[in-house]
Amino acid sequence: MDEKKVEEVVNETVQIKEINVENKGSKLNQTPIVSAIIIVGVLIAGAILLRGGKPASLNTGASGGIPVTTATLAPVNAGDRTLGNGNAKVTLVMYEDFQCPWCGKFVAESEQTIRNTYVKNGEVELVFRDFPFLGSFVQPYVAAKDESLNSAMAARCAGDQGQFWQYHDYLFTHQTQENTGDFSVTNLESFAKTLGLNTTTFNQCLTSNKYAQAVADSKAEGVNAGVTGTPKGFILVNGKVVDTIDGYLPAAQVTAKLDAALKD
Repeated sequence: MDEKKVEEVVNETVQIKEINVENKGSKLNQTPIVSAIIIVGVLIAGAILLRGGKPASLNTGASGGIPVTTATLAPVNAGDRTLGNGNAKVTLVMYEDFQCPWCGKFVAESEQTIRNTYVKNGEVELVFRDFPFLGSFVQPYVAAKDESLNSAMAARCAGDQGQFWQYHDYLFTHQTQENTGDFSVTNLESFAKTLGLNTTTFNQCLTSNKYAQAVADSKAEGVNAGVTGTPKGFILVNGKVVDTIDGYLPAAQVTAKLDAALKD
């Protein structure tokens, strides 16, 4: 089997696993998932042998995470949505999908702890990056109805009015179930009104797809960095990746990683 076909099978299996993780409370039979992962492992091993290479190291992370490979992370730049001291020794770059329930849990618990301590005291800079992918599971796919994509663009539109983080928080506290209309364009416009944004400006920004390319670029950069699921974080010390957050981690585990980075 050629490398391209192997990658297609891997991608399909990652999607299957993500769906299983997101629906952790269901009683679906887990056997097909385990079998698929074993099969993919064999296929990958075969592809590696054919190419004469070594398998990439995998970060398994905690519950809710998907194994990913750490590749090239795009440096923090002026286009990023940041919070805190731009000159902080430690930077936490988070790739998230506003529909992702594990991201919502991470933001509500772990990220709030980070923001209220490390970010507030200037020790850590927090960076948010878009990695919308859950909306693509809807078939037939219609970009205009992709709730992951639209919510990502909406948050950027709120950022034009200086309220990215307020809108970010509002989205994560108003998600219920993926791809069921929570983040329809109508609702996204309503959220802007609730937050006191100029709705004429916001609505025009959203419906014109002003930030469609920026969101696509963010996702592409994430893929290049090895991101295959969310939440996914990279901990940097003076611009160099020293650790990762693979899937949801409770606050105590995240702060332990940040403390270690600060001592680096």
